[in-house]
Amino acid sequence: MKKALITGANKSIGFEAARQLLQRGYYVYLGSRDAQKGQQAVEQLHATGYPQVELLQLDVADKASVAAAREALGRKTDVLDVLINNAGISGGMPQPALTTSVSVIKEVYETNVFGVIEVTQAFIDLLQKSPEPRIVNVTSGLGSLTLHTDPSWKYYPVKGAAYAPSKAALNAYTIMLAYELRDTAFKVNAVDPGYTATDFNHHSGPGSVSDAAARLVRAATLGPDGPTSQFFSDDNAPETGISPW
Repeated sequence: MKKALITGANKSIGFEAARQLLQRGYYVYLGSRDAQKGQQAVEQLHATGYPQVELLQLDVADKASVAAAREALGRKTDVLDVLINNAGISGGMPQPALTTSVSVIKEVYETNVFGVIEVTQAFIDLLQKSPEPRIVNVTSGLGSLTLHTDPSWKYYPVKGAAYAPSKAALNAYTIMLAYELRDTAFKVNAVDPGYTATDFNHHSGPGSVSDAAARLVRAATLGPDGPTSQFFSDDNAPETGISPW
């Protein structure tokens, strides 16, 4: 049975991605900063017929928490097949470039960039023991520098000095990571789940959580001939599924 770790999986897209992987027969470690909320999510999945899921308390912005989670998981398994770096924060909107506090920008980066790096580096040894390891970094179309400079892009006016640059930085890290692992069985990709109706955006998005999660799961379950070092976005590139960086 393949094993997956999803950060920020106690609700919304992360929770649905866990459910979809469970449907595919994976064992899921449900990462949650809040242990109580995470356990409630696990119990909800158990109640709907999915026993192969358990909580892993994990605050990606806390180095000690990441280390403790790695130690805890190491006592349960010596291999991890999938890591979905899903946890993220927006930092609140609007975020004008001239007035957004550096402290807000740092806070967003702590979760959206440095948290991903901390988690990836902490769990990479378990992933390296998998015959087909997959890393999915959950990004946003707002992380595309190319699209942000295109006035015809539908989201061109949606700018933010903290969130969008954090996702651009995450995209860059994804490229660097994929390059470093290029001669291995790893598939490392960034996935934009699309503008989805969740509490992250006050349910303003038109997309469904189910469709968004399916995009993550698709990248997490790529076959050996699947692509790596790609920026998947059905929302911004409906014809090809590949977004410009």
